[in-house]
Amino acid sequence: MSLRTATTATFLTVLLSPSVALAENLTDLNQLLSTQTCQHCNLVNAGLVRAELAGAQLQGANLTNANLSRANLTGADLRGANLTGASLHGANLTGANLTGAILNQTDLRKAYLNNAQLENTTLETAYIRGAIGVPTSASSAKQFYKLAAAEAEAGNYEAALEYCNLAIRLDPEYAAAYLGRGVARYRLGDQVGATQDAEIALELFTQQENEIGVQASQQFMKAVEIASQPRDSNGGGGGLNRLFTTVGSLLMRFFF
Repeated sequence: MSLRTATTATFLTVLLSPSVALAENLTDLNQLLSTQTCQHCNLVNAGLVRAELAGAQLQGANLTNANLSRANLTGADLRGANLTGASLHGANLTGANLTGAILNQTDLRKAYLNNAQLENTTLETAYIRGAIGVPTSASSAKQFYKLAAAEAEAGNYEAALEYCNLAIRLDPEYAAAYLGRGVARYRLGDQVGATQDAEIALELFTQQENEIGVQASQQFMKAVEIASQPRDSNGGGGGLNRLFTTVGSLLMRFFF
């Protein structure tokens, strides 16, 4: 085989590999794959889909726009790593150390973050919908509420309920989160819980002098009450549907 043919074959092998794509520094990429250690390496645009990197030492590595979808990063050390724009969709980051990592526009959807360390970093600009074990210390009530809204709009009320719980845990006076949780509970068949949450939301909205919130809470409570009555005593389904439509237009401002 000629040198030119061998070079071409090597290039195509790297280019077409399902788990490894070209990076800015192939030496660093090869080092990572062979030793599981590549501190402060240049791994920009690296293709590491489904890579086995459990316990990998990646402190300070530049993983900008790297593709680590479904990679196994259990217990990996990613302290100070730059993961801007990187895809960690479905990746296993259980027990990983992400202290000080840059997670700007990082795709963490459906990733596993149980027991992950996220001190001195934030998930505010990361995509975390469907992520498992998201620590509240790295996010905000507002972001969890946005996730709840997205899940509710998609009809995933159990997920919406959980995100509202996280929002409330971070901010116990977040009135909209209580109202949103009430909606989720109602959709899941828990009318008692829905009413209780609406009452809390009403009290908080009143204290906060939020007239729209007060109106939304009152209308939602009325709709739940009517829905719990026998059909023949509430004037038929048409009136109830119109009431829920009115409530829905108000809740759009807070939840949907």
